[in-house]
Amino acid sequence: MRRVLKLSLASAIVAATLMPLAAQAQSPQQRPGQQQGASEEPERTTRAPRIAPLSRRAAAGPCPYVKILYDAARYVEMTGERPSAANVGFTGEIEGLTSNCMYQADQPITVDTRILFNLGRGPQAQTDGRTYRYWIAVTERNKAVLAKTYFDLPVAFEGADRTSVTEEQTIIIPRADLTTSGDNFEILVGFDVTPEMAQFNRDGSRFRINAGAAPAAAAATTQPPAQ
Repeated sequence: MRRVLKLSLASAIVAATLMPLAAQAQSPQQRPGQQQGASEEPERTTRAPRIAPLSRRAAAGPCPYVKILYDAARYVEMTGERPSAANVGFTGEIEGLTSNCMYQADQPITVDTRILFNLGRGPQAQTDGRTYRYWIAVTERNKAVLAKTYFDLPVAFEGADRTSVTEEQTIIIPRADLTTSGDNFEILVGFDVTPEMAQFNRDGSRFRINAGAAPAAAAATTQPPAQ
């Protein structure tokens, strides 16, 4: 479904349109190996990157900044009063994001994005499937939000405890005039999270499970966000 949001920017009407491009592609989660150096054994090969880059396209100027919002980068459902691995339901993490843009002359800015989600089922997950929700927002860089659209992400685990889903979206940003370049805008991606989930992410909380310990004994630890 095509969505158009009309806003006023620089004495002109600016719209942001978010259009799904491709169907979701599901595959079991796989951890890539590290890049092999010259000293490694010759029979060892480098695995494919977590998320394939998009094809490069010509642009008359810089592209919008595209990033994952830290507070909404993870989705962790929790039951009970105490955060612990035993109380976790469904989880999700935006593992990767790649983008490319194109615009010439007075054309609008077309931004193609590819988003990799890693999803999981914790001990408290009661079903084999979950419809997650995520959003894409277009902002005037470091200023107001111009448009924000939500997307459903239905996931079937098929008996597994984790899976990966790749989504592709295109964002079209009409420009006020020829002098409006891509770096006037920022595109943010995140899960639709509760205030408690956002605080959990903001605190940098992670679960650390000791080898041989029962899941109920594992507690969340707080680490400072990566710089």
